Amino acid sequence: MNKRHFLSVIALASLSTLAGAASAQAAFPDKPIKLIVPFAPGGSTDLAARLVAEFAGRELGQSIVVENRAGAGGSLGMEMVAKAKPDGYTLGMATVSTHGSNPAVYGSKLKYDPVKDFAPITNVATTPSVFAVNPKVSAKSMKEFLAYAQANPKKISFASPGTGSLGHANIEHFMHLAKFEMVHVPYKGAGQAMNDALGGQVDAITDNLPTALPHIRSGKLRALAVLSEKRSPTLPDVPTYAELGFPAMGGGGWFGVVAPAGTPQPVVAKLNAAIHQAMKNPEFARKMDESGATLIPGTPQEFAKQIEQAMQRYARVAQVADIRVD
Repeated sequence: MNKRHFLSVIALASLSTLAGAASAQAAFPDKPIKLIVPFAPGGSTDLAARLVAEFAGRELGQSIVVENRAGAGGSLGMEMVAKAKPDGYTLGMATVSTHGSNPAVYGSKLKYDPVKDFAPITNVATTPSVFAVNPKVSAKSMKEFLAYAQANPKKISFASPGTGSLGHANIEHFMHLAKFEMVHVPYKGAGQAMNDALGGQVDAITDNLPTALPHIRSGKLRALAVLSEKRSPTLPDVPTYAELGFPAMGGGGWFGVVAPAGTPQPVVAKLNAAIHQAMKNPEFARKMDESGATLIPGTPQEFAKQIEQAMQRYARVAQVADIRVD
């Protein structure tokens, strides 16, 4: 084979490969898609993921199967997404935990890079978190709670889904800002933490509003503050941290969809369009609204910026509150 013929064969092979890749992307999706939720079933992230799976699956004409892979504050599930084949058939629900607080508190122990290992597709929703106490705590307002907590260091306990979790980071930050101390009781997941807060084994908890709201409405928890840009319409009488004098606490959490880094741009664009169309469905919007969440669709570039902002915010929180997972 002469050199010219050899180069022609290589060129034809390359064109064939490119044509095949383009054809595969145009046909996407031609099999079910897996959407990994890095937390246990039943929480806010899981609810959003199941709505995305149902309604975006209809738009794509293909099943989206939700798979819960909980552990290490969402890190285990996100590591699976990061290591998956970048073809659009494995997606993940990213949160402020997985892409904000975890990088800050786990540092080099984190087995994925929140920027380099993922292709952002779109943010889906933002939701407030709420600081609540068991009714056996006498404080009826945050002012009363802080007066007692500041006068009685470590007499109050608080539950979190685990050391280094978003709930842990947020409360440690609040204690630093308000200059008081509570006893941290870490659990292996938000469900266990909530159960003991409801049972009175621990005094306080911070959790996403959609999860905590039924217990607040039933009187099993008393809400004292919401972490949000403004008051929640579902809890109009509960002030934000900013209103209480702590604007540095920032805003609420979010959850959105990411793919492994290297996922082809046409696939990312198709997923983005399908999820946005799904979010326009009145049933999708109604269910998210009832949960206390606000839809925040956007471009992959906008989502990348939100991830960057979360990383910067929680890097500062971890530093000032001295939170590290050894």
